[in-house]
Amino acid sequence: MIPQSVKDILANGDNVGLYQTVALILFLIFFLGIVYWVISRPKKYYDEEANAPLDDDIKDKDEHL
Repeated sequence: MIPQSVKDILANGDNVGLYQTVALILFLIFFLGIVYWVISRPKKYYDEEANAPLDDDIKDKDEHL
């Protein structure tokens, strides 16, 4: 019998609970790593990006004058 989907493969496995636990732990580690990376950046790192839409408008107005 050829499995039709991943759901069929996992439904018949012996270690389905283990796979789900490992997937959850990997997701949490990845998510918490991204949150830590964002929080650990200095405020100046985000100031340029926060003002980027405003900077484009100012440059466009200066060019038209």
